[in-house]
Amino acid sequence: MTQHRLDSLDKQILRLIAEDARIPFLEVARACNVSGAAIHQRIQKLTNLGILKGSQFIIDPEKIGYETCAYIGLYLKNPEKFDNVVSALKRIPEVVECHYTTGGFDLFIKIYAINNHHLLNIIHDKLQPLGLSRSETIISFNAAIDRQLPIVDLPGADDSDDEEENEVVE
Repeated sequence: MTQHRLDSLDKQILRLIAEDARIPFLEVARACNVSGAAIHQRIQKLTNLGILKGSQFIIDPEKIGYETCAYIGLYLKNPEKFDNVVSALKRIPEVVECHYTTGGFDLFIKIYAINNHHLLNIIHDKLQPLGLSRSETIISFNAAIDRQLPIVDLPGADDSDDEEENEVVE
């Protein structure tokens, strides 16, 4: 994966919009002391680079009836069928994350279910037919920390060219 170098303006913009995705671009521009057009251009650049992956409203699963959050490690009978299994997992709406991981699991997924009975049905009716040799389920009682990754200066990062990159004509 390519790591993109962020200048101080990019970092300031990311900090502001990560804190409040609804913040108007003109307010971001005022806070950054640049034009609104400059903010639009930077947001577009960050989006095109894949640093920003859009914006979305975050739905609280519990508030709409999904009381059980579970993490499930999947062991596949045939690990060479990863791609087929991932395609099938994408069609299960309760699966909200899927990761290839190190360690014993072939895949690690996050699921929301209405309750434990619903979770059992998902595992039995939707996951087992995918060709699992077994699975390990961990139920989350509550997320103690749930946040965006902070925008920090990484060790060894050099912002020496920030001055010329941040010059914006209004």
